[in-house]
Amino acid sequence: MAHAAPASPKMITRRRRPDVFSARTHAAAQVALPVVLGLVYGFWAAANQRHGGPITGWNLLFGFVTALVFAVVFAALWRLAPRLPRELHALSWFAFTGCAIGFLYSQTGASVFSSSGLGLLVGAGVLAMVFYRYYTREDAAGQRVD
Repeated sequence: MAHAAPASPKMITRRRRPDVFSARTHAAAQVALPVVLGLVYGFWAAANQRHGGPITGWNLLFGFVTALVFAVVFAALWRLAPRLPRELHALSWFAFTGCAIGFLYSQTGASVFSSSGLGLLVGAGVLAMVFYRYYTREDAAGQRVD
């Protein structure tokens, strides 16, 4: 029977996933993703605020301002958070997600306590998920490996 020859430690390397997109596509995605997510979030917040009623000018303004704020904060967090240690990186996504969900829920007319509770609950789930992801993708020195 044939067996595989043992590989030397020098030959064992971590394989990286191939980058199938060009640098131009990545640059476009850094602008397009926050804009698209912001527009979806702004539309959702405006729809929650009007409670199924007619679309007004103030409602449109509210939706676009909400979209702008969401897109700017998301883009800043997406750009700056990877430079933070894993604990602060995960905590920043927890705060962003919790605030975003709590604000959306508050536009439905829910109380401050239930909006805060839902924001904390969803944010805690995001915190656990992203902390696990960042923790499992670092070496012993705390450097990212992927």
